[in-house]
Amino acid sequence: MAQQKKAFGAGQGGFRQAQAWLHTWCGLWFSWLLYAVFLTGTLAVFEEPITHWMTPEHHAEEAAAALSHEATEPGASLGQRLGWATAYMERQHPGAGMWELWPADAKGAGELRVYWFDAKGQYAAVKLDPLTGASLQGAEPAPVRQTQGGHHFVDFHYELHAGQIGLWIVGIAALAMLVALVSGVITHRRIFKDFFTFRSHKGQRSWLDAHNAVAVLTLPFQLMIAYTGIAISGLTFMPAGIATYFGASSEGTKAFQTALNEPGKPQRSGQAMAVPDLESFVLRGQTLIGQPVRAVVIDYPGDASARIGVYGWNDADELRQRLSPSSGLAMFSAATGELLQLRQPGGVDGGAALLTQSVMGSLHMASFGGLALKWVYFICGLAGSAMMATGVILFVVKRRAKHLGEFGNATARVYRLVEGLNVTAIAGLAIACVGFLWGNRLVPLGLPHRDDWELGVFFALWLLALAHALMRAPAAAWREQMAVLSLLCLLLPLLGFWSTGEHLGSYFQAGDWESAGVELFVFGVGLAAAWVLRGLLRAPVVKSRRQQKPQSSSPPYAPAGVSPSPAHRPRNAVQEEEAV
Repeated sequence: MAQQKKAFGAGQGGFRQAQAWLHTWCGLWFSWLLYAVFLTGTLAVFEEPITHWMTPEHHAEEAAAALSHEATEPGASLGQRLGWATAYMERQHPGAGMWELWPADAKGAGELRVYWFDAKGQYAAVKLDPLTGASLQGAEPAPVRQTQGGHHFVDFHYELHAGQIGLWIVGIAALAMLVALVSGVITHRRIFKDFFTFRSHKGQRSWLDAHNAVAVLTLPFQLMIAYTGIAISGLTFMPAGIATYFGASSEGTKAFQTALNEPGKPQRSGQAMAVPDLESFVLRGQTLIGQPVRAVVIDYPGDASARIGVYGWNDADELRQRLSPSSGLAMFSAATGELLQLRQPGGVDGGAALLTQSVMGSLHMASFGGLALKWVYFICGLAGSAMMATGVILFVVKRRAKHLGEFGNATARVYRLVEGLNVTAIAGLAIACVGFLWGNRLVPLGLPHRDDWELGVFFALWLLALAHALMRAPAAAWREQMAVLSLLCLLLPLLGFWSTGEHLGSYFQAGDWESAGVELFVFGVGLAAAWVLRGLLRAPVVKSRRQQKPQSSSPPYAPAGVSPSPAHRPRNAVQEEEAV
């Protein structure tokens, strides 16, 4: 037993043996959280289609708006729209520190909106009639289905709905993922060779082959995702430089944010000056940045120190071809008309460091490349999730036959906990995700804080899955949770039809490919879960046949102090890790 512990000690053996230990335990203890972060991040790739499916009341009006936009003329000119927006803000919000005017879409038509910061510092907005300039405030009905939509998966992915604390937890997990990836490459000498080898129906060997295959297939993607996920939050994780220059207090943090987001912004002069005609500034700005105007931002309107910023619309084809998603910007002095700042599309204010961070963010969030790249990210994300799932399952499968006694007398209990967490993380999280969609259809529409109730459904189902996995035997827990997952997925289209009257046929007829895609994917997950359930139900038959053969290994989860039989003892730690 002493030799067995020595073989698996962190400081025992050579360099590769140490990396094997690091890969096993660093990967295991963070794998459940990383699996959840990775899976929700994968779903977040299609945040917009999920949100679209979760707001069915807007489907008809979105289709009508698109049809109306194609059939109508732009209406009022750009200059007239800017004049109406300026006049409204002068009447209603003359003392606001910032006006933001959205005069038209990229084609010079569309909605006319104005934004400002209210007395509480909150972002406020009003929609104006693009033909008359009259306020349409109150004309829009309140949202009937309050929901976070697909953004729930985005928030959970990077901060676990826990704010700054969650961001730190996910950052530490991402660092552990980098450690596990690098140590795994070092440990598995034949990892690329094994990628082309898959031996089915071989138990532990099959799980290892699957783990190796998906790991090698997505290794560059996973390294990139983990590294960029840490890099884009680098200022949060390493704030020492900011604290040194701006101070560690809240005022220092505020000064840093101002310098980061509003470089060179002047203070109010106290000298009154009317807001000039904006059309000439906008036309100059469009020429300089080579983009149609998206927004006009006026800092300190009514003051002699006012600045006028002209921001451009990003063309969809252009965004697919560049890594930085920033639009063009031309900043002018309202008093003199002097060009204060010029940023071309794709550029970033703040120098090479912030440009690098912007590119890292685009790499992480797939904000370039269009729909094709989103599908690449989605497939690689699913493969990465499969790698983590097969890794934790492999850990348990190995130790069912070879008790390694890593935790002394508590080893059997730790192994049992690991099995329960495996069921919860893999099957339970999937149940919670599809349950979130069920909650969107079942939670009453007029309920206050309805979006929080949808989140409550997600976390309640996940917590129930944990309790179930710890109370039931592992095999039964896998079967029962896979059955629940399959039913929830396969019945979701029927739930949608019962609650909204919409179904796949109506989606296809209306050309609503986003809603159709969501339901088809969930239905496919239900079929996959049913296939897995079928295999789990057949597993006892296979096991009983094998038990007819002589067994030389020790019983599953043998008590501490009972060593595996010599026939199953590894020759060295590296060979053991290659089997794990």
